[in-house]
Amino acid sequence: MRVISWNVNGIRATMKKGFAASLEAMKPDILCIQETKAQDDQVAEALTEINGYHLYSNSAVKKGYSGTAVLTKKEPLSVGYDMGIEVHDQEGRVIALEFESFYLVTVYTPNSGSELKRLEYRQGWDAEFLDYLKTLEQEKPVIACGDLNVAHRPIDLARPKANYNKSAGYMQEEINGLDNLVAADFIDTFRCIHPDKVKYSWWSFRAGARARNVGWRIDYHLVSASMAGRIKDADILNEVMGSDHCPVTLDLDVSDFCKT
Repeated sequence: MRVISWNVNGIRATMKKGFAASLEAMKPDILCIQETKAQDDQVAEALTEINGYHLYSNSAVKKGYSGTAVLTKKEPLSVGYDMGIEVHDQEGRVIALEFESFYLVTVYTPNSGSELKRLEYRQGWDAEFLDYLKTLEQEKPVIACGDLNVAHRPIDLARPKANYNKSAGYMQEEINGLDNLVAADFIDTFRCIHPDKVKYSWWSFRAGARARNVGWRIDYHLVSASMAGRIKDADILNEVMGSDHCPVTLDLDVSDFCKT
């Protein structure tokens, strides 16, 4: 089973930049999308030419902002939206799909902002999201993927010293949030497979950052520790264009997912 997560920075914009061809080339069983920047009906309209997938989307109250979606070849047993916490449930940031042997959660974690105005809110989000995942995990193992808006370790961004405790995405409070996920037995699958590999999943549009590979790894697949033996591969497809993020992949041995 191949799961791909991709912050597309606007589903309507990325459809004009070869999204359908990229999807065909990547061949995911499940594609988790963040930052759709569209209402549910607009997401569906944008993806009308995509065949062979069930579509689920969660849009923000504010139009043209945030939003998540999932394309899955196999229909889930159930679908849940948001975390059931009003303060967090206005921006369409979470979708959970239940399958026979696991939950699949896609998340677009709030950015703390250029002036760190949402850093305190972000800390509350991180704690509540961890509680949410652990609640799901009481029933089944969890795959959680998406744009977590944090680089975890110095290896995960090109300029760690210049950004540490100065820039959103590399504040210690944000790092603590991901530390807590790992301490709660969620595995960072890319780092599990590639402990020393330098690869990034997001680049600023400024100053030719992507061409110079001055980037950050802020997109992740995390899995419950009980799924560790099922991890076959994880990668970052930084040759795939169409957004300021690139897709990140996870290949798992989940045989029952393929059964009809």
